[in-house]
Amino acid sequence: MRLRPTGNLLRPYNLDNVCWRCSQQLSYGKPMVRRAFAHTVSPVAAKQQPQSSRLKTSYFLSNKILRRPQDDQVPNQLAAATATDGSGATNIMGVDNTNKDLPHRRRQAAKRNGTAATMAASATATEAPLPPDASSALTTESTKHPTDSLRRQISLLLSLSKPRLTVLVVLTAMVPYALYPVPAFLSPSIGLDTPSLSPLTLTFLTTGTALCSASATALNMLYEPAWDAKMTRTRNRPLVRGLLSERRALVFAILAALTGVGGLYFGVNPTVAFLGATNIALYAGVYTPMKRISWLNTWVGAIVGGIPPLMGWAAAAGESATGDGSFRELLLTSDAIGGWLFAALLFAWQFPHFMALSWPIREEYKAVGHKMLCWINPARNTRVALRYSLLFFPLSIALCAVGVTEWSFAVTSLPVNFWLAREAVRFWRDEGFKGSARGLFWASVWHLPVIMVLALAQKKGMWGRVWRSIVGEPDLEDEDDDWIVEDVGEEAEVADGKTRTSIVPIGSK
Repeated sequence: MRLRPTGNLLRPYNLDNVCWRCSQQLSYGKPMVRRAFAHTVSPVAAKQQPQSSRLKTSYFLSNKILRRPQDDQVPNQLAAATATDGSGATNIMGVDNTNKDLPHRRRQAAKRNGTAATMAASATATEAPLPPDASSALTTESTKHPTDSLRRQISLLLSLSKPRLTVLVVLTAMVPYALYPVPAFLSPSIGLDTPSLSPLTLTFLTTGTALCSASATALNMLYEPAWDAKMTRTRNRPLVRGLLSERRALVFAILAALTGVGGLYFGVNPTVAFLGATNIALYAGVYTPMKRISWLNTWVGAIVGGIPPLMGWAAAAGESATGDGSFRELLLTSDAIGGWLFAALLFAWQFPHFMALSWPIREEYKAVGHKMLCWINPARNTRVALRYSLLFFPLSIALCAVGVTEWSFAVTSLPVNFWLAREAVRFWRDEGFKGSARGLFWASVWHLPVIMVLALAQKKGMWGRVWRSIVGEPDLEDEDDDWIVEDVGEEAEVADGKTRTSIVPIGSK
């Protein structure tokens, strides 16, 4: 007799009810299979189809809680075991389809496959590579000009210097120079504690730093054109495309290094020149080849990023040095703590910036053989970015404590530091997916200039001196040093039996 559930007697035979279909399988077994596959199974395949048991345990596992792991593989196994003959009919080769091709299992498999495809498409969209670097953009622009034109050659040489990176390096050297606490006896006559001690020194500092950076990046491109050609962000560089010869690029790198280091030596001081030459050696001679040896290359690159702030601080310290202006006096005294704090700030900034930058192109780094943490250990990559992004909170407070900035800087820097930390937490929690890498990258791009501007706007004592200069109040710190009381002595004028004294400025005689 036919098994039909109570209450379903009036329903048609061909119901879309999972339990009703399963009951039909229990009742009829093989005839049900023949009806279900009558339009797809050829007679020859039907004869070759093996006998199977009528009762299978999978009939009782339609509940998702009791679903077996093997059930997830059913659609793939069925697809692999089917073929199409010349008539267009599907032949099932030795697969027991009685239990593996039930309607509810097909719907579940389609739903799972659709979800997986959606997640894959979302991951692909959010992990889209970042735009090409500025060197690639300049290279493309240079091709619009004639081959022998001066404008084209300048564009190609500028592309060797990685202009965005060079501008960032110069700015990180200028800000500590501007924030150096100038002694009172060197302040301008208007009473403002202005940062610039000498416009000429500032000119040599910026020019020399820019040339040192250009030399380092040009040597970097000379070392790895074969690997740059395999990466989307670097394949358009001039040496990769053959728009500039390696000999000309080498000459440019050497001349830039000699001019930059020489300008820093004669125009600023030997300590700054030594730091500039060290940066070239570390970037081109250690960091670049180390990318193919160890993932610790990122830490070497962070040291390279922390040296320009020390160059700016040492340049300002050399202007007010009272001794021989040696390395020890400029960078190894208590007055140099501010410079080292700025170096630590730039060192820490490299990690959330680069870890997020490298994540979308981790497979390209892996393909070319660069040892980067983003593909060697992705979990650690996110942890490192989070760890160093939290250092900006104590570093901001430390700049206030040593007297480089006002205490208000600790408060005004909180929002931008919190923004960077929040994006780093997302990057760590989502392991770079769901757009977290791109969010951290852009947060780091905006974080550094905002922090620098806030520090400049809240330099220690600057607004107090501005207020006193506006209202005309004298600076009490310098009041006793600018005047002396001089007794006229024998030549004093005598009036009414009293000796008069005169108060004259120092150096007025």
